[in-house]
Amino acid sequence: MTHGSPRPNTWTLLPSLLLTPWVIWGFKHTMEPGCMENLSILYQSSDFIVVNKHWDLRIDSKMWYETLTLQSQLKHRFPELADPDTYYGFRFCHQLDFSTSGALCVALNKAAAGRAYKCFKERQVTKAYLALVRGHVQESRKTINHAIGKNTTEGLTHMMCIEGTEGCENAKPCLTELTVLEHGLYDGDPVSKVLLQPLTGRTHQLRVHCSSSGHPIVGDFTYSFKKDNRPFRMMLHAFYLRIPTSGELIEVSTPDPFVPTLDAHWQPQQLVHPLEQVIQDLKTTRDPTPDEASPLPKVDQELINQEDKAKESEEQRARCQQWLAEWAGEPEN
Repeated sequence: MTHGSPRPNTWTLLPSLLLTPWVIWGFKHTMEPGCMENLSILYQSSDFIVVNKHWDLRIDSKMWYETLTLQSQLKHRFPELADPDTYYGFRFCHQLDFSTSGALCVALNKAAAGRAYKCFKERQVTKAYLALVRGHVQESRKTINHAIGKNTTEGLTHMMCIEGTEGCENAKPCLTELTVLEHGLYDGDPVSKVLLQPLTGRTHQLRVHCSSSGHPIVGDFTYSFKKDNRPFRMMLHAFYLRIPTSGELIEVSTPDPFVPTLDAHWQPQQLVHPLEQVIQDLKTTRDPTPDEASPLPKVDQELINQEDKAKESEEQRARCQQWLAEWAGEPEN
């Protein structure tokens, strides 16, 4: 069956599909709420673990009533690996939003955390996210270039905003590469499946960039201004992660959660770019040798490096030390 031909109701296919163990696991992990037992491990070594974080699950929490978090799942599965020198027991190398699923790297000791931090600081990390966004994105590939700052408008201070909008303060340069994978329908409404590559890392970057481009992420209650509340989750997933630490190369891809066999509300209709080919192209263009020039266009590279030219401040050094103790970085999702 091709993407352009009519599709039968996916639910009629599920009885035979659910006979395979991977589909059974994938369906439960995609559709059901998280629990203490459903921690999914993508990669494990003596220094790092990469998990497939569940949707609607916090990395950690200091609230007594929030007992189900990623760190509690890790402590439950790997009690012997918890580090008593840290508050949370594990050092998270980066962050994912509460509502975002996918690949998240955890350092198992301080030295490993330092090696990972160096990769993030020197922009050697490659991350790519899958998303379902509202509407059919017309350009098959596009660069979203909107500076993002904190929203100071009363009632919206939990949100970020793009430069030039009312109440937006301290906006910083932001770049996101968007590639359209498929056009289709979600619950009968036009939707595009896209791959998002953040070239900078700002709070809520992907959500703000998609929303400001007129294609908010399906299920993003916050950046749809409380309108998009029908889907069971926000459709944003950290699909691919590559961290070339000095000790080992961490490179993982997760199962794709946005397929009709796992969510029958999503009905692809037209293939634009095959996911496998897009990821292969990303690996090729984002893996230069040390002597090669940056693969980014000159203007984009200059934008990304603006802050790097300044001497590291005391605040930045303090943040690095805090990161080594616990974790650092802002969720760009």
